[in-house]
Amino acid sequence: MSTAPKPQTVQDPVELDPKHYSVEIENEQVRVLHVNYGAREKSVMHSHPDGVAIFQNDIHCRFTFPDGKTEEHHFRAGQTLFMPAGTHLPENLSDQAFDVILVELKR
Repeated sequence: MSTAPKPQTVQDPVELDPKHYSVEIENEQVRVLHVNYGAREKSVMHSHPDGVAIFQNDIHCRFTFPDGKTEEHHFRAGQTLFMPAGTHLPENLSDQAFDVILVELKR
């Protein structure tokens, strides 16, 4: 009998997309990710728990959700935003790379 991976593991961006997501620090309360996308790059569908995003430069991106809906966003360098838990596929719509620090909250 094979054991299926836990859904949380299956949708972990660090495991699914290590090109764009790396762990800076992790402890019992938080996991801090460095998120870096090159110009016009996109990820794969993945999930995050509740977290706080700190945008390191200006960003124009699109999120595609599991139901196929999309949202475009513009964020400014230095902007900080609470990000509720969810599943999405991010895409960088600009001609420059973007950097985000994402503090994932653990419960």
